[in-house]
Amino acid sequence: RIQILFEMSSLKLQKRLAASVLKCGRKKVWLDPNEASEISNANSRQNIKKLIKDGLIIKKPQTVHSRARCRKNKEAKRAGRHTGTGKRKGTANARMPEKVIWMRRMRVLRRLLKKYREDKKIDKHMYHALYLQSKGNIFKNKRVLMEYIHKKKAEGLRLKALQEQAEARRSRTKAAHERKLARAAQKHADMFAHIENNTPEDE
Repeated sequence: RIQILFEMSSLKLQKRLAASVLKCGRKKVWLDPNEASEISNANSRQNIKKLIKDGLIIKKPQTVHSRARCRKNKEAKRAGRHTGTGKRKGTANARMPEKVIWMRRMRVLRRLLKKYREDKKIDKHMYHALYLQSKGNIFKNKRVLMEYIHKKKAEGLRLKALQEQAEARRSRTKAAHERKLARAAQKHADMFAHIENNTPEDE
């Protein structure tokens, strides 16, 4: 046993050459302990290559570094596990910056406004007003902005309908007034004609 250990300990050269040939580290090289005497005779790369071909020197397989536990933990975190106060290291702002949340919100709102403008759902004046209101933190999310747009459009249509009704009422009143004036003028004309007809001519 002492002899085998001595022979194995003297295979430093062979291990170095094998690592160079196999293109790996010395820890990855396996030398057959039963063939120590034959391996010790190999003092060149050519001999080492022959021993590798014969299977006396082998490159050990890569150590498994499993990510199964990591994946399992990540899935659990997605479901909301392992995220309590005891698991948190940074501040709330460090974990999810307010600026990033703001940027995402602005991009969502501006994208919606652009789409509505392109689809002719809002005109450029309304777009500009809503753009500035979005920047002024008026709308907290897309749903609120959409509801506001629908409300504004409904209000605009209602005002337009009221204006049309008022205009129709004014035109009706004006027409009635004109008819009344025409009737009065006709009445006066008839009255003067009657007076003229009844006046004696030989006075």
